[in-house]
Formats: sequence, C-alpha cells, structure tokens
Amino acid sequence: MRALDKADGFTPGTNLRAWCFAILRNLFLEQHRRGRRERIALEDYGHQPASTAESSPHTQTEMQELESLLWQISPLLREALVLVGAKELTYAEAAEICEVEVGTMKARVSRARAALKKVMAAQDQKNGPEGS
Repeated sequence: MRALDKADGFTPGTNLRAWCFAILRNLFLEQHRRGRRERIALEDYGHQPASTAESSPHTQTEMQELESLLWQISPLLREALVLVGAKELTYAEAAEICEVEVGTMKARVSRARAALKKVMAAQDQKNGPEGS
C-alpha cells in the first residue's frame, strides 16, 4: 500500500525491487522506533508510585485491574491513553512523541477510551453480579 501511495516517487528505469525494499525497511524502522517509545512510556508508567495507591489496598487492587485492562487494548491506543491520561501530556505533546498529527492523537485517545469501556463491560459481564 505504501508503494502504491508513493508511486510518484519512483524513478522509471531504476530498480523497482530495491525501491520497494527501501519502503519496507523504512516501515520496519518506523515500527521499531514506535515500539521503543511505547515501551519507554509504559515502563515509566509502571514505575511511577501512585500516591492514591498507597492510601488503601482497595485502590491498589483497582490500579492493578486497570493495568490489566489496559493491556487488553491495542498498543497504539494504549500508548495514546497512557501518554494523555496517565502522563498528563497535552494532545500536542503526545502527538509530537508519536510523530502524528494532533487530530490523530485525539482520535486515538477517544478510540482508546471507547475500547477500554468495552473491555470493562466485557469483564463485568464475565464476572457477573457477584463481581460488582
């Protein structure tokens, strides 16, 4: 898809295979960088002491449940939600970190919140009324 999208950048008479390989290589590197940024953000999230978590065992359990639920949504959505929600970055700051437009970051956070609600609802149905 990227090769078709960038077809105007191909110079006729050059090696098409090498050009496509360069696109795949750049895609791989981009995904690798994004994954590294996500791991760093999530590691920071996991190591920050939450002042409210120390106040009661019930709150600590809720935080563990939230973390478990976060791992059930896609990595892109989780990254957006952690950066904006947990790290309290602005949409612009989070968009800069992820190298996307601000509107894309807003959409990711919105989809992440919806996905998290869906996962929570599924968890509540699975646990039944005794889990409430």
